[in-house]
Amino acid sequence: MSPSLQSPKGQLLIQEIEKTVVPYGMVAVWPLGQASFILKGGTTVIYIDPYVTHNPDRIYPAPIDPEHITNADYCLITHEHMDHLDLDAIAAMVRTGRDTVFMAPACCWEDMKKQGVPRERFLIADTEKEFGDETIIQPIPAAHEELETDEQGYHRYVGYLIKLNGVTVYHAGDTVVYEGLADRLRKESIDLGLLPINGRDTFRNSRGIVGNMDYREAAELAKTAGIGMTIPMHYDIFAGNAERPGYFVDYVYDHFPGMRIHVIARGERFIHVTEAALQALK
Repeated sequence: MSPSLQSPKGQLLIQEIEKTVVPYGMVAVWPLGQASFILKGGTTVIYIDPYVTHNPDRIYPAPIDPEHITNADYCLITHEHMDHLDLDAIAAMVRTGRDTVFMAPACCWEDMKKQGVPRERFLIADTEKEFGDETIIQPIPAAHEELETDEQGYHRYVGYLIKLNGVTVYHAGDTVVYEGLADRLRKESIDLGLLPINGRDTFRNSRGIVGNMDYREAAELAKTAGIGMTIPMHYDIFAGNAERPGYFVDYVYDHFPGMRIHVIARGERFIHVTEAALQALK
């Protein structure tokens, strides 16, 4: 039995999500570690890369187990690596009977189908399309460490631009900063950005670990793209592929002291408020 099932913490987190109500112009965020997050705006709950299966190599246990995920309206997967596409979590979400909409790169479909995901509730993360009405989801190409497409032209790695409850959120997925990314993001007026900081190097590559932007690049991207608030991610689960978020904080303090950032704590509920919503409250 995994550690979180031995305590009520996982169920309490789900109850907290259910009870959390944020006004228009705000979004609530819960971290699950690595690049895994839960977003809630209005009544819509979105899971991004929910990696919650027990793994003895984790630095700390997942705050919830797959069976706790009973409230997902959307499940967005950035790519097929096991710490992003958690097949046990996918199977658990299917078993709830909830009409969760799943979105992932085309290369993930066969594995997700085996977990019971119905084809009518699976959307290919096509970077040429925008999905949704009240909640709008736009897949963005990601380069982990390179931009890769399949024979149909679908990207293997993606991030997501999410417009939820009047807030524009960018989850970068696993990516380096490639040509044109900052310009693309600048046009979107992003309120909240979730950016990886674990970096990459020859030694990790030799062990088969594909990397991302480092903390310097993440800070520079956030500044160049004009992201309103940045939360660093992808640094805290595996000892061999980790980074100290304090390096990100120090770099921002030294180079961009006016830039808004937040290091999200384990188990924290963070509520982001847009500038427009702040002005409306005055």
